[in-house]
Amino acid sequence: MRIITRYLIRAHTGPFLFAFSALTGLLFLNAFAQRMNDLVGKGLPWNVIGEFVLLSLPHTIALTLPMAILVSVLYTFSELTAANEITAMAAGGIRPLRILLPLLGVGTILAGGMLFFNDQVLPNANHRLMGLIIDISQKSPTFALRERVINEINTDNRGGAVYLQAATIDPATSELTEVVIYDLTDENAHRTTYAARGTMAFNESGTDLFLTLYDGNVFEAGREEGGEFNRSEFERQIIPMRGVGDELERREGGATRSDREMSIAMLRAEILNRTEEVAVVRQRSLDLAQRTVSTALEYPEPGSVGTDEREAAPLSGRGSIIAGARGRPLNLGADPLTQQVSLAGRQNLGRVLALQQSADQFRVEIHKKYSIAFACIVFVLLGAPLAIRFPRGGVGMVIVTSVVIFAVYWAGLIGGEGLANKGLVTPFWAMWTADLVFLGLGLVLAARMSRTAGSNHGGGLSNVLFNLSRWGRTMATPFRSPS
Repeated sequence: MRIITRYLIRAHTGPFLFAFSALTGLLFLNAFAQRMNDLVGKGLPWNVIGEFVLLSLPHTIALTLPMAILVSVLYTFSELTAANEITAMAAGGIRPLRILLPLLGVGTILAGGMLFFNDQVLPNANHRLMGLIIDISQKSPTFALRERVINEINTDNRGGAVYLQAATIDPATSELTEVVIYDLTDENAHRTTYAARGTMAFNESGTDLFLTLYDGNVFEAGREEGGEFNRSEFERQIIPMRGVGDELERREGGATRSDREMSIAMLRAEILNRTEEVAVVRQRSLDLAQRTVSTALEYPEPGSVGTDEREAAPLSGRGSIIAGARGRPLNLGADPLTQQVSLAGRQNLGRVLALQQSADQFRVEIHKKYSIAFACIVFVLLGAPLAIRFPRGGVGMVIVTSVVIFAVYWAGLIGGEGLANKGLVTPFWAMWTADLVFLGLGLVLAARMSRTAGSNHGGGLSNVLFNLSRWGRTMATPFRSPS
């Protein structure tokens, strides 16, 4: 049995590695292409781009690892069945369910590794990637210049700084009016430039700024004693500023983490904090209600108002929150205390609902980490019976079946997450419904493996499509109108 176990594991290793590499590469290229706008035109060094690529990989791996398991199981078992190896094992007294045990063991190990990956590696990578994206977005070549303010411009020339002031700055056309530039980069002279108007533009890499000034004067004064003073006029002058905003400033921690950037321990801590805050808000509401009732039940002192007057006239002030002694209704809407209590109650209710919704979002993320990891086991249990049932499907059967299962599974996760965030379903059922449905289907098919393992007749791609269409017609039968 050990020989068969090793043989089955080796048979699945090659297809798994190929499927994992191919799926990861395709999805990563698609995701990286969507992020190209964040990198183009920023003059980023290669180490930053490499870091961006590495931090983008974990999110793709979290999707492709369970997918690669299903693809490898479908392909390998269909090949084994088509070559009559499953039939030979069954003839030798090895039950088909026994063949599944080594793969279920491997799937369990991969599920454990996937859970660790989702809990530790993926949140930290998402957090660092989000911080890097924010840093890159802030490294915009069109840095903000404020009107009627002396703006400091840092350049590659470290001898001094350049200061720019403009009366108006048009962000759409990059046109400036009443421009004044104080150039302190020359150690031997100070240069001040005045221009009636100007424009600014960057080079293709977004690192160098070029100012084109019109109708102005340049005043230059030497620093040495008895230095010369020069004045010149110009109609058009171009001033280059090299290395403007070419440095990427990296933040060091301190950023707030979203739910997808937290480990399970962090998510549970956030849930505990929100649960405690809900209890505090509810206790605050209870105390407010008790104080309000106590205040409303305070009657005037005996003898201060006649009994008849107290019964005939509605209570005023704090006592007007309740009806008179004879039950006459009072105008509570105009009472300040009633309005205050009503407003506080609505605020507390809204706060409680917001806290509960936030806690549910964290619970959804916890269940998602577990459910995606458990999918590694579910896909093994589901893929093997399907492959044995359709042995002659080949690569076409693997592609069609994988796409259908992936689409249904991820649609279930995404749709369940949306329903859970709206409070329509609980976080558990939102994240585990797809797993439980496929698990039940896999158990049913696995129980019938012995019936289909002895023959490889039929089971081509046409049979797969035919069975899918027949299943669709069966599901649609209750909804058809009687003819």
